[in-house]
Amino acid sequence: MGKFNFIKTSIEGVIIVEPTVYGDSRGYFMETYQREDFYAGGIKVDFVQDNQSMSAKGVLRGLHFQKKYSQSKLVRCIRGEVFDVAVDLRPGSPTFGKWEGVILSQENKRQFFIPKNFAHGFLVLSDEAEFVYKVDDYYHPNDEGGLMWNDKDIGIEWPVDEDFEIKLSEKDKIHPPFSEYKNN
Repeated sequence: MGKFNFIKTSIEGVIIVEPTVYGDSRGYFMETYQREDFYAGGIKVDFVQDNQSMSAKGVLRGLHFQKKYSQSKLVRCIRGEVFDVAVDLRPGSPTFGKWEGVILSQENKRQFFIPKNFAHGFLVLSDEAEFVYKVDDYYHPNDEGGLMWNDKDIGIEWPVDEDFEIKLSEKDKIHPPFSEYKNN
C-alpha cells in the first residue's frame, strides 16, 4: 500500500480514504493529504479552505449543502467518533437520493471524500468530537440548503437506539423533506 488506500463506496465519487500510519512507542505520524496521491486515487480537487468544529455527544449537524456554489469535502474526525453521511443530490445520477455513511474516529483515522452536489451531515457518537474538513469552494451564507436528517425517503440508518438523544440546531430542525427538494 502507498501512503493512502482509496476505498470506493456504493456511490460513484464518494471515497473512504485510509492513511498509512507510522507508529511506535512515541506516538504516530501520518500524512492526511498529498495532492499527487489524491489525484492518482481519483480525487482531483483543489482545496481552498480548512474548517474545524467541536461538538458534544448526540449533536447532529446536517444534512447541509450549498445550492449554487457546491463544495467537495474531505472530512475526518481528529478526536472522538462520528457517523458521517453523504446523500447524492446530483441530477441524473443513478444513485440520486441514496446515501453512504462511515464511522470516522481518532482511532481509525479514516477520511471521507464527498464530491460536489451532495448533502452532508454527521452525528457525534462519543462524549465529544473534533471534526475537520477541507472544501474546494468558499462558504456562501446565502446559498445554504438542507434536508431533514431523518427523512423517510432517504432512509439513513443512523447508528443509534431509541434512547439516544439527538441534538439539532434550530436551523437543522426545520430543513425540508427530500420530496420537496426533488420537486423543485
